[in-house]
Amino acid sequence: MEIKVLGTGCPNCVTLEKRVQKAVKDSGIIANINKVEDIEKIMEYDVMSTPALVIDEKVLIKGRVPSVDEIKELLNSKVISFNRNA
Repeated sequence: MEIKVLGTGCPNCVTLEKRVQKAVKDSGIIANINKVEDIEKIMEYDVMSTPALVIDEKVLIKGRVPSVDEIKELLNSKVISFNRNA
């Protein structure tokens, strides 16, 4: 699973990155977590309000910081979807 946190380094962006790391660790999911701070790369995702959360190249959240539990739900739904398609 490929996870990207889009943000320019604002406090909410940092918070989202920490919550994503916790959610991944708590869920036991193997994932690559990358932070994207380059504004041009962020705009390629059609994101105008950061932070944003991208999982497997799909923007799932933008402009807000979800809770750790909400991130876990998103991760688990992606894992379930992947397993169904495998």
